[in-house]
Amino acid sequence: MRTKSLSFRLLATEGLVLAAFLALVAVVLEQSFRESAEQALKERLQVQIYSLLSTAELKNSGDLSIPSNLPEPRFVNPGSGLYAFIQKTNKNLIWRSPSSIGLDVPTPPEKLGAGNTYFLADNPRRYFLHYDIIWKNLAGIEKEYIFTVAEDSEFVSQQVNRFRKALWSWLAVIGIVLIFLQFSLLRWCLKPIRIIVNDLNAIEKGKKTLLDGEYSTELQSLAGNLNAFITHERAHLERYRNTLADLAHSLKTPLAILRGCTESFSDNKETVQEQITIMDKIVEYQLQRAAAKGGHKAIKGIDLSAFLNKISSSLNKVYIDKAINTVISVPEQCQIYFEEGDLYEIIGNLLDNACKWCKHNTKITVTKNPRKDRRNYALLIQIDDDGPGIPDGKLNEILKRGVRADENIHGHGIGMTVVFDLVGMLGGKLEGNKSTELGGMSWRVYLP
Repeated sequence: MRTKSLSFRLLATEGLVLAAFLALVAVVLEQSFRESAEQALKERLQVQIYSLLSTAELKNSGDLSIPSNLPEPRFVNPGSGLYAFIQKTNKNLIWRSPSSIGLDVPTPPEKLGAGNTYFLADNPRRYFLHYDIIWKNLAGIEKEYIFTVAEDSEFVSQQVNRFRKALWSWLAVIGIVLIFLQFSLLRWCLKPIRIIVNDLNAIEKGKKTLLDGEYSTELQSLAGNLNAFITHERAHLERYRNTLADLAHSLKTPLAILRGCTESFSDNKETVQEQITIMDKIVEYQLQRAAAKGGHKAIKGIDLSAFLNKISSSLNKVYIDKAINTVISVPEQCQIYFEEGDLYEIIGNLLDNACKWCKHNTKITVTKNPRKDRRNYALLIQIDDDGPGIPDGKLNEILKRGVRADENIHGHGIGMTVVFDLVGMLGGKLEGNKSTELGGMSWRVYLP
């Protein structure tokens, strides 16, 4: 569904936030403009009051006289939108401009005080400005009046409406531009995810083997984990195939013997029984290999010291007649995260060969963070014995499937091949040479 798209969710969320922000900005700006327009109107009304004061005259009789020829023509024209009133403090009307005929006389505030002004926004009709003055003429007569100037709110409303239209038009344009920029930035930011998804599709179609693109820093760890998972799964599949091939090859000879014995079963009963036993062992062995290597198990921490002691103790019982002395050297608190079946396969085969070929002594040495061929590894496991060793010309041959160091010794010739393939699939390195300590064979396993 579209709503499950990460891009759609981010774009929709950003769009809603942007719309809410622009709406809030519009409200704030419009209110600020309205207040600014009202302040400008108040100042203009104050100027109109001063113009009336300049034309008014307080006679010696104490009466206020306003000439008919006013400085502002709008005071004369009825319905012009600009009105003026003069009242006494007892709210008796003294004078009103011709433009205010038919309008109700505004009521000034109580106790305004001489020299004070009061601005009233009587929306949506009109705005009023009251001004209280005390007038004294040459005869010493003193009078207090309240001058009131009013103007229709239409002027301010028109300004606010024009500003609102312009504001929303520009905000709409800005919003569209910002949404386009957000969409472009969102596509650019999510490009690494699309790249890794396309690479995964290419792997699924067989066009690629691993995630080998240039990914962002945040996705490099993910790509590494996916590559490890892909390699691990391919290793499992390859090991299953090899196991089935080994099983078929190993059963081929016993089946041929049994086929030849079916004609005279009574005379070959012991031979048939022997071949059945061999086949049973072969099947059990191959199934154990498949279970150890192919199972989907959670990788957990393994105490390497306890693990090595367990394998050594088991092999000492198998080769009890040799009375093997095994020395194990492991750093303190050496815990590794590994699939236990794979580790059993590697260490078990190597230590089994060491016990099989040694005279009396074997040694296991573990080193942390070794460096080999200009590469840093996490662990080095070295297994030495005091046996005859392997000739240099034979060393590479025994790593091939089905080849044994000594054809006279019982075995299938696949143990070292399994170790070599497994270490390689895990990204490690397997080395074999003469042991400088015990004089026999020395195998070094570098693990990443």
